[in-house]
Amino acid sequence: MDKLTSILAIIDPSDEPLQVLGKAVALARDFGSRIELFLCDAERAYALEHAYEPSGIEEFRQACLVDGRRYLEGLRECVSAPGIDIAVEAACESPFYAGVAHKALRSRPDLVIKAASGRHPLRRYTLDVNDWELARSCPASLLLLRGRPWPAQLRMAAAVDVSVQETAGLARAIVHAAEYLSLGCRAQLEVIYSDRQGADVDEHRRRIADLQQLACEFKVPAERVHVLQGEPEATLPAFAADRHYDILALGALTHRTGPAALIGTLTSKLVDALDCDFLLIKPASYHCPLAD
Repeated sequence: MDKLTSILAIIDPSDEPLQVLGKAVALARDFGSRIELFLCDAERAYALEHAYEPSGIEEFRQACLVDGRRYLEGLRECVSAPGIDIAVEAACESPFYAGVAHKALRSRPDLVIKAASGRHPLRRYTLDVNDWELARSCPASLLLLRGRPWPAQLRMAAAVDVSVQETAGLARAIVHAAEYLSLGCRAQLEVIYSDRQGADVDEHRRRIADLQQLACEFKVPAERVHVLQGEPEATLPAFAADRHYDILALGALTHRTGPAALIGTLTSKLVDALDCDFLLIKPASYHCPLAD
C-alpha cells in the first residue's frame, strides 16, 4: 500500500458500524481519501438462493438493496465529515466474504476496513469464517477493527519474517504499508521480528542484516526495531500485548489452505491475544482467486 485515496468501509448493522465509519473518516481526514460505505446482506441473499418458490425473488432482492442503501444514507448523516466524499452501495450476495471481495474488485480501493465480527464465550474476540476467508481473498489491504478507540497519537508495529521461508517481498510490503500509514497518521512505528531457533551463526547474521536494511529503507530508528528469540507464535503475542499497539501490521496469507488450517497459526494467536486493530497485507504478487 503506497497510497490511500480510497477507503471501502464494510458496514454490518449488528457489529459496531459507527466505529467503522469513525475510523474510516479519521483516516480520510489524514490522507484526503474518499470513502465508500458498503453493506452486503448475505443472510437474505442465502435465503433467496434457497427459496422454494422463485416468484417474487427479484422484487425481494431489490427491496433488500433499497433497505441497505437507506440504512447507509442514515448512517452517513450520523457523522460530521465536511469535505469528505462518502458514497454508499448495498449488495445482496452470499457468502458474505465473496460479496465484499467482488465489491473490492469492482471499486479497487486502497484499503478495506471492517469490524472483526467473531465472538467467543471465553475471549473478547476471535475471527469467524467470513473474516478468515476475507483475509485470504480481499484484493486490497484489510484493516480489521477490534473496538478499541484510537488515541490522539497511534502506536503501530509491523511484524515481519525475514527468514528464507517467508514469501518473497512480503516483509517489505508489510513495513512499506505500515510506514506509509504511520506517516499519514503521525503515528510511532516499530518493527518486530522473532528469530526462530536452529539457524547457524551466518544465517542468523544474514537475517539480522536483512532486517536492519529493511528498517533503514523505511527510516525506522534502530531503537524501534525489536528482535525476539524463538517461534513467533510463542513470543509475539506477549511482547505485542506489553507494548499496547493500536495497529499491528502483518502478513495476511498462510502457507496452508482452507479456513480450518488457519487455527493455531501466528495470525490466529495474535488475534486471540490482542485487542488492537490488525492491518493485513499481501505481497505484490497476490492474485485474488475470486477474480477469475
